[in-house]
Amino acid sequence: MEWVETTGRTVEEAKDAALDKLGIDENDAEFEVLEEPRLGLFGRVRSEARVRARVRPNRPRSKEVRHDRNRRTKGTGDAPAAPTPSSAPPTPPTVEPKERGRSRSERPTRPRPVAPREVSPTPEGATMDEDVPLQDQAEIAKDFLVGLLAAFESDGKVEAREVDDDTMELAVEGGADLRLLIGHGGATLTAIQEITRRVVQRRTGARNGRLVVDVSGYRRKRKAALERFVEGVATEVIASGVAKALEPMHAADRKVVHDTVNGLDGVSTTSEGEEPRRRVVISPS
Repeated sequence: MEWVETTGRTVEEAKDAALDKLGIDENDAEFEVLEEPRLGLFGRVRSEARVRARVRPNRPRSKEVRHDRNRRTKGTGDAPAAPTPSSAPPTPPTVEPKERGRSRSERPTRPRPVAPREVSPTPEGATMDEDVPLQDQAEIAKDFLVGLLAAFESDGKVEAREVDDDTMELAVEGGADLRLLIGHGGATLTAIQEITRRVVQRRTGARNGRLVVDVSGYRRKRKAALERFVEGVATEVIASGVAKALEPMHAADRKVVHDTVNGLDGVSTTSEGEEPRRRVVISPS
């Protein structure tokens, strides 16, 4: 994974700028602080913070963590499940003094409390010790999406496409009923993509590579429309000399804005605000 280097008045601003460039969420990124910001007189910033970031690669757990996990699993893995309220045995009757002479086998007993079973986040055999091929991840994602379409009683089809060495796209194509999977402004599609990634991570333990879900070419069409819109706003900013803030966007859309403006002369971009209200500001250079 290639590193992206950014600057900002604070480390957090520099990290946010890196997320905009990568077009990913903070949970999918790995950061390295190269330089802390330096303050001068009256709190003025003498030099900005420098940060570099990249898409989080697959990272094996240390031997100590794995050893500790195995030790805890052995201690709790064979424990029986605690009885649920509906299946718990009735409260034993109170033993009267005359019943004290009964044998141990005849006396009612209370169930012993048991420790809850520890559940591993990945199935047996799945580890995070090595990269999982993107093709294998895509097959699991495809199976999940096919099941999702079946639940919606849709006749849509899913096709896995390789975008680059680190990215696979799961393209869902079908009828007009697929609009339900997109939602307003692509909000539903974004949620489906996140769930799909979590399913793959849970089943394989993988964190390498990126999986992108698209429905009816929505992302491609939105990218083209967003580029045209940004070019129009940039023209207005150049003519008026006044910066303009766009509406809050997801990280992927902000990346499209930054990339589009970077290819134009006379304008530049910055990001401001906090998620999920973070937005891009287009300013005259």
